[in-house]
This record gives sequence, structure tokens and C-alpha cells, in this order.
Amino acid sequence: MSIDLSQFFQVFFDETEEHLLALETLLLGVDRRAPVGEDLNAIFRAVHSIKGGSATFGFNDMTEVTHVLENLLDRVRKSEIILTEEMINAFLEAGDVLRMQLAFHRGQGSVDPEAVQGIQAKLTALASTVGSAPNFKVAPSIENSSVSVFSGEIRQKVPESVAQDDPGYGFFEPIGEAQSEPDPGYGFFVDLVPSAVTLPVSHPVPVGSGRGLVDLAEPDSPERIFRGRRATDQLGTDSSIRVNVEKVDQLINLAGELVITQAMLAQASEHLEGVRYEHLQKALRQLERNSRDLQEAILSVRMLPISVVFNRFPRLVRDLTTRLGKQVELKILGENTELDKELIEKISDPLTHLIRNSIDHGIEMPEQRHALQKPFLGTVTLNAYHRGGAVVIEVSDDGGGLPRDKILAKAREQGLLCHDAMTDAEVWNLVFEPGFSTADRVTEISGRGVGMDVVKRNIHQMGGRIEIDSTVGLGTRTTIRLPLTLAILDGLLVAVGEQVYVLPLISILESVQLTSENLRTISGDGRLLQVRGEYVPLIVLGEKFPVPGDRSLFPESPPIAVIVEAEGRKVAVCVDALLGQQQVVIKSLETHFRKLVGVSGATILGDGRVALIVDPAPLAHESRFSHTGVA
Repeated sequence: MSIDLSQFFQVFFDETEEHLLALETLLLGVDRRAPVGEDLNAIFRAVHSIKGGSATFGFNDMTEVTHVLENLLDRVRKSEIILTEEMINAFLEAGDVLRMQLAFHRGQGSVDPEAVQGIQAKLTALASTVGSAPNFKVAPSIENSSVSVFSGEIRQKVPESVAQDDPGYGFFEPIGEAQSEPDPGYGFFVDLVPSAVTLPVSHPVPVGSGRGLVDLAEPDSPERIFRGRRATDQLGTDSSIRVNVEKVDQLINLAGELVITQAMLAQASEHLEGVRYEHLQKALRQLERNSRDLQEAILSVRMLPISVVFNRFPRLVRDLTTRLGKQVELKILGENTELDKELIEKISDPLTHLIRNSIDHGIEMPEQRHALQKPFLGTVTLNAYHRGGAVVIEVSDDGGGLPRDKILAKAREQGLLCHDAMTDAEVWNLVFEPGFSTADRVTEISGRGVGMDVVKRNIHQMGGRIEIDSTVGLGTRTTIRLPLTLAILDGLLVAVGEQVYVLPLISILESVQLTSENLRTISGDGRLLQVRGEYVPLIVLGEKFPVPGDRSLFPESPPIAVIVEAEGRKVAVCVDALLGQQQVVIKSLETHFRKLVGVSGATILGDGRVALIVDPAPLAHESRFSHTGVA
């Protein structure tokens, strides 16, 4: 009997990515002078798991690489050969090749045959320098093999010549036999609960010691359930399942609609009276609590620890320091801080560029650090924590800091608007300008002026802010503030005539009343707001977005300026009234209408009206007047 295994490809892809990340993390942390036995076993198991899964699915290119790698690792963990730095480098390179092959099988990119041949030759050469490496044969493809199920065993039928030497590369083994080495499930059959396949068999198959791939449904049942090693039944060691992200997004959207409906019911019942009204209000309050709890519970499903991103950077730091001849230690703090999955995926590239900058531009060479009476070992710190309903990520180093004079000189060369009276924060923000670079020469790592502007743009697209703080000789700290999720927003509801807008709370600094004393004009049409000696460009939201209605709706309320910060600039947004803080469900305006400059989305209020969510960044970018040096 043959089984279509293509439906399990995604599970294999996900598991292999996890094993590759574990392999890389373990290799970077292993002490080659005194390696811990369990670490070596864990490294071996990760490679063995990838090999077993790739052999099952017929991805023989990956099987070949992992087989050579596994042979060498097996000899290392058995102390037959000594672990060297050259071996660790080769193991990491092999991981890169496997990641490339995995991407190819997922339909993403191509495979470089020279890289594959090169790493196989390198691993074989490392083995041959200390003794002959065991011979190996290529695993048979799925097309030429099948899976058979019979009493007590699962095996892959392969040609006899292969089966005699290596039946399925050690993947298919008798269920009931005790094994000397711990088995992680070979990397494929893990958390496979969502995808169940029924296999008709004529004989009952006993459950082994966790290695088996077949689990009994009922003693006399005519079908057996194809499960993962950690399936949640009588083996019950894990309760996790894999769920498509689109399904979670759909639940989030429905929960948001429920919250909106609850708000509409509450507003519609405001003018009711009597005993029935009291009962209704009590029920509505309970509905509100339940709706909020449901929304938060569903949102938590999308939350992942930021360690998913942070764990990628030890390898980056190792490779860069080796290439640049520097000595750098990476410290990771707050790796359990949770962030929305969508933000997790988008934050990786900006953090990668910031870490590269810290190592290339920030940390000095060892001899320079010695001359400055600094430790030879430089430090780059990644830190994440929650603050005020947002996630804060800091990338800091103890390098030389940003050179203010050099940045100003480069800015003048490139024709950027700058002057000597600029504050340090304004000078640091110049590095975010497109094409800006202080590097004296172009290298493969930096110097082209491409990167920091992209970092700022990506952070802004995630609804976040980025700031730089630097001290000469002590180092630089870059701070990123992001919302917890892109599905909901903590906002301030403001009124402009009859229209209601939402300003993101994460961007708001303060609000002040407009008076003739704190308002200034320039060239007849430009307006500035004076706040404690600082001049901030003023934008009237009613002029930016012309709406029906006038200020007669708020006859006794003077105009209010809400000061927001975006892209390192402050801008005062003039509104008619503040209506209160509220958590709103974000709806994409582009999906349902079209893109509007200065608007990042929309939401539905309790009365059923649509309120636009203002994007402060374009407003700050369009302000034509500097807020410093104005008399």
C-alpha cells in the first residue's frame, strides 16, 4: 500500500527549520575545548532528525549532506576524534547548505551545486584526516519505495542492496525495540495531530516506546491513526497543535466584529429606562467583559516570544567578528517578551542591520579598545521588554559612539538641511536619510548608504518609532517601540467638526490648548506652536482632511493641539475636541477602499460610523518648517 506523503510536506518544512535553528544555536554555544556530551548528542539528534525526514519524503539531496555530516558528528560525540574550530565552521556551513536546499524544496530560490559539493568534500576531508569515514548510499526516492505497516513494525521497503546496509538510514526501525540513544521523533512526526491519515491494516499494531509512527484507535477498530510522536492521546506529552495563521486571523477579525457589535448595542440602549433597562445594562456589561476576554485570548494565540528572532543573531555576530577581526560578545535579554507573529517576521531585517552597524561602525578593533583602556571584548546587547502597552527593543553597544561632527560634515556634502545648533537627537536622525553613510570606504558590509533609511521605513510601516542615543567613547543605543499587535490599536479619539479620527496613542507626547500667546505664523501661511521654548509645526486636521461641520459643535471648547512624534520629528495636530482613549479594531482601508496619504487604516465606532486612523509620519514629513532656532 502506498501513501501520499505530500500532505505532510509543510510539517516537515516547519520541523526542519526548527532543527536547523537548534543545530546552529548548539554549535555556537558548544565549548570545543571541553564539549558537554549532552550538547554533542543534541547536535547529532538534530542532524539525524533532518536526515530521517528528508529520506522519508525523497529529498535525497538533503539526505546525502546530512548523512556525511552525521557520520562525522557521530565520531565526535563518541570521542573518536577531537572537535576543532574548523569542524564547527564546516558544520555551520553545512547548516547553510541544508537551509538552501530546504528553501528550494519549498519553491523559494535555487540550489548552488558547487556549494553542496564543496561542503560534502570538506566534511569528507575532515573525516579522512583522522580516519576513514563510513561509506554511505543515497536513500531511495519515495517513488521507488513504499511504507508498509505490519504487526509491531513500520519499515520502508527499499531495494535489498540498500536495505542490507542501511534500511532507511536508521529512520524506520522496529517499534518495540529499545534503543540506546534518545530519539526526538526524527524531526518529522512531531505535533502532527491536525493532519490525521487512516491506514487500514489487518493486524493490531502495539504502541512502542515513543518511537512508533502508528497508534491504536480502538482495540478492534479497522483503522489506525497516523500520529506524531508527541500526539496528545494516551502518550500525552504535549498539547500543542499546528494551526494555519489565516484561521487565527479570521478568528481575530470575528472577535473584533463582536466587540464592535457590543459597543453598538451599548450605545443604542443608552436612552432606555426602567427595570428591563437595568437588566439589559447588566447583560451588556457582562457581554463586554466576555468579548474583551475572548479578543485578548485569540490575540495571544498569535503572540510569539521574540527569541524566535533573537536566536538568529549569534551566528551573525560570529561570522562578522571573524570577518572583521574583532572580538564581540552578544548579550540577549528579555527573549521571552512576546510580540505578534506578523511583527516578529518583519522585525528581523531591521535588527539585522542595526547589529551589523554596531559591530562594523561601533565596536573598535581590539588594539584600539586596549589603547582606550576598554576591555578587548566588545559587547552588543539585545534587550526586549514591555512598557506602556508597547514592546521596546533596544540594540546597544559599548563602542565609540556616533561622531557628531563627521555626521554634520557628511550631511552638508550631501546637501541635507542641517546646522550646528541642531540637538544631538536631530543630528543622529540624519543617519536615517536615504543614501547617508559616514563610512570612508565601501565594503561588502557597509558604506553604500543603504540600510538605515530602510530600517526607519520598515519600523514606521509596523506602526512603531525608532530613536538613537549616543555618547562619544561610550557607545550607541537604538530604541525601537512597536505596538503589541497590528490587529488592534490603543488610540485617542478626537473630533474635527462632525468627524471622528483616531490618533495612535504610541505616537502622542502631550496635548495643549491653542491660544494667541503660543501660536506663531511664518510667511503668512505657516504656523508654529510654541511649547516651553520649542517651536513645533502646526497642522490643522480639518484642513488636511476637509470634512463637513464646523466648530459650532464645540462653542465653549478652545482648539486643542495634540503633539505627536514620528520619524524623529514632532508635529502639533489641531483638533476641535478630545473624545477619550479607546482600543479600536484596525480595518485595512486599501482592502475596502483605496490608500489615502496620512491614513493608516479605519475602524468602526460604537454608533456604526467609520473613523479614520491618522498616520502621523506623513504629517511630520510634510511639515515644511523646522522647529528649532525660530525666534
